[in-house]
This record gives sequence, structure tokens and C-alpha cells, in this order.
Amino acid sequence: MEEIIVDEDSKRLDSYLASKIDVSRSKITKMIKDGNILLNDSKCKASDSIIVGDRISYEIMDEECLVEPENIPLDIVYEDDDVIVVNKQNGMVVHPAVGNKTGTLVNALMYHSKNLSSINGDFRPGIVHRIDAYTTGLLMVAKNDYAHEFLQKQLQDKTTTRKYVALVWGVIPNDTGVIDAPIMRDKSDRKKMAVGSTNSKDAITHFKVLERFKDATLIELKLETGRTHQIRVHLSYIGYPVVNDPVYGRRKLIDDTGQCLHAKTLGFIHPTTKKYMEFDSELPECFTNILNRFRG
Repeated sequence: MEEIIVDEDSKRLDSYLASKIDVSRSKITKMIKDGNILLNDSKCKASDSIIVGDRISYEIMDEECLVEPENIPLDIVYEDDDVIVVNKQNGMVVHPAVGNKTGTLVNALMYHSKNLSSINGDFRPGIVHRIDAYTTGLLMVAKNDYAHEFLQKQLQDKTTTRKYVALVWGVIPNDTGVIDAPIMRDKSDRKKMAVGSTNSKDAITHFKVLERFKDATLIELKLETGRTHQIRVHLSYIGYPVVNDPVYGRRKLIDDTGQCLHAKTLGFIHPTTKKYMEFDSELPECFTNILNRFRG
């Protein structure tokens, strides 16, 4: 995404952005609906007021490039009329964006189901939350707008259960811990995130040690917040980066199969039944292959 740091107060986001980029206000409104414009990394409205220092992220998609259904195999863990729980494979981007217009989870979901929520627009139908392309594991997808709003509120209220497993470099001495460090956009590389205080958001990650090796540790993590790259940034910040992370890893990659980070457990209250549901997934082969080297 491109970014603009607001340099003057404005009553409306759409009018300010239209004055900065060569895009009409009507197209800006559609971009906001499609989730291609974020204000301080959050969803926004065209009428939102902005102030100096606010960060506008935007992505101009080709209007002629429609998102097409693609017959891509999916690992469906659960499905009913409201929700799909999918175990995302390694390397799959969640939704189309500039440079990734095909082969995404959304393309696969559109082929699998004709019913997906419309709240996030044409490029992100059904998508309630995301994980990185090279993070594997469980995602919940909404099949209608009511389910989407119900699930999204649980994320906002921090009542969902999201547990990850990661293999990190270094031996963590503490059995448990909490990383409480705000996350912002990296000032030197706008594609990365970093711990800092400028236009940052609170970010809290809980962890516990599962297994220790000579120079690595297997840990379980529980998210209290869900910021972009949160786990990877937090672990790198405390000196225990995720093994095989090409961005925040700080060490040579073992191979090119992706980072050792897996969204293992997902729990939420069902939109219709109002009953709590929890799902678990096994570590993928790309993760266990590396893990077995350390156990070897």
C-alpha cells in the first residue's frame, strides 16, 4: 500500500485524499468500501475527519481487474450457512492486491461458495481477519453480512481465541511471558512494522514455552490484539525472531518454505447458535520438517 501522512486538518477523509492523489471522490468512496483505504491501519468512512499526523494507507486497484473464482483446493475445517473455517496453506495470500490478483484465498473461496459477506467490498468478500501469506493456519470466513459483523465484533472485543505456535531463534528462559509493546509503521521501510510510539497502536502478545532446543524454542502464543505482523514484530523485538522469517528474522533462512508460524487454534461464538466453537489444526509439513531438524 502507498501511504500519506496528513499535513493539515480536514473535515473529510475523501476530500483530503482527492486533493492529494489523482482519483475522484466517488472512486475514493468505492476504495474505502472495498477496504483499499485505511486510516491509521483501521477501516474508515469517507466522511471521517482527519488531523495532522494521521496516516492514510491506500491501494489503487485496477477497476477492470475483476476478482474471479478459481478452482484452488481448500482445507475446509468447518462450514455451515454462516461461517467457513479454513486451514490456510503456506504461501497463499488472503485477498487480491496489487501484484497478487490471482491465486488468493478469496479467489478460492469464491469458487467454493456463492455466499460470502459483502462488508469488505469486491476484493475481500467474506474476509473477517487475515494472516500473512507465509503463515499457515486457521481463519474464519463469513458467508453473510450479519455473521461478518457478529464475528468482527468479537475480534474488536477481544473475545475470540487465537493461539499460534512458533519456532523462534534462541532459548527463552522464562516459561511464560507477556509482550506489551505498541506497533507502528517502520519509519525506514514503509512495508514493515516496528515497535514504537509514533502513530502506534497497543499490541499485546502472551506466550508460553512448549519445548526448548540447543539454540531455538518452540512456543505457543495467544493474541490479545491483532496488529499487522504483530507476533513476528514482537518476537523480533525481544530478541527471539521467528525461524525462517525473511523480513524480521535477522538470521539466514533455513529454506524457502516460509516462516515457522502457524495459527493453530481458533475459537469464537457462533453467529446464529450463540454457542462457543473451537477448532484446532496440525502443524503443516513445512513447519514440522524444520522442527524435526532441531529435535534431530
